[in-house]
Amino acid sequence: MAFVERRGPKRWRARYRGPDGRERSQTFDRKVDAERFLAEMQVAKNRGAWVDPRAGRIPFGEWAAECYAARVDLRESSRARDEAYLRLHVLPHFDRVPLTRIERRAVQDWIGVLSAKGLAPATVRACHRLLSGMLSEAVEARLIGQSPCRGIKLPRIPRTEQRFLTAIEVERLAEGIGSQFAPLIYFGAYLGGRWGELVGLKRERLNLLRRQVQIIGTLEEVRGQLRYAEETKTSASRRLITIPAFLCEILARHLERAPASEFVFTGPQGTLLRRSNFRRRHFKPALAAAGVDPELRFHDLRHTCAALMIEQGAHPKEIQERLGHSSIKTTLDLYGHLMPTLGARLDDALERAHRDAKANLLRPARGLDVVGLEAAEGGHAS
Repeated sequence: MAFVERRGPKRWRARYRGPDGRERSQTFDRKVDAERFLAEMQVAKNRGAWVDPRAGRIPFGEWAAECYAARVDLRESSRARDEAYLRLHVLPHFDRVPLTRIERRAVQDWIGVLSAKGLAPATVRACHRLLSGMLSEAVEARLIGQSPCRGIKLPRIPRTEQRFLTAIEVERLAEGIGSQFAPLIYFGAYLGGRWGELVGLKRERLNLLRRQVQIIGTLEEVRGQLRYAEETKTSASRRLITIPAFLCEILARHLERAPASEFVFTGPQGTLLRRSNFRRRHFKPALAAAGVDPELRFHDLRHTCAALMIEQGAHPKEIQERLGHSSIKTTLDLYGHLMPTLGARLDDALERAHRDAKANLLRPARGLDVVGLEAAEGGHAS
């Protein structure tokens, strides 16, 4: 049985039994609040959604550590990234706050604080996703009734215009960077590999006779250390790609003179390539020498590959498979605005279909139909 009792001046205690049969209570300043609480508890019990209010007293920091200890599905690079977000941006606000005391207003205010600090919208969204995931697990564990992260207003990620190189600019960039790294430029611009996929490419994955390359592993920088992982960003990223003949010739010459290593692309002494060093020492000077956009990133060679394929009339499915996108929606979202030529070709094809249908409809009867008609008319006349 549930009831409200007076506990002194302006103090009311709501008492009820939980689904486990144990009696629980909570004190309020107003009787109406106590009655509302009992009604909510009864509804939650009827729906099977009742949560023991004491279960959510665990501080968020302890719950976050427990959640991470149970996560076995994260790549090392993803784990390192999330741990940094948690340490720098989430725990400073919610570490000692009990789960039941994290309210929607507090989460919205926290988003505002992160934005005011100058964090990029994508980073703010990543922090919110991390907090939201852990509180959703708390809901599943019946520690809290619902997540306070639902319905939070997040900063919009501005759509930035992607940078692309023309085929001529790719040639100038390859020439500007020199013979040692020109094959890496060509590989990025014509095969669309991600940085980690390219610098983590092993020689055994190349088959120049069949003009094929297997994209399987990646070279990642985790907590300042380079490590090779026999895994890709997603399952779709594992792929077999055909190589243009000209690129096979470039790679063959490159491998003949490259330092001894199991990897295709390395530093001068066969050392592993680190993205930040490569950009500062080689890529940025090459951009200046080539006279192209100085803000171009190595990743923009991947966009360049997509643009070059679209220019040659590639089907979006071909682009998806070559770039290793998990969904064709990703391909269309990223590069759909570059495909007006596909629509123009479709318009031309529909135009031809219409003209052919019109011509066939107006064409006179052929062969036997005409002869048969003339024979019938001749027989009638005789």
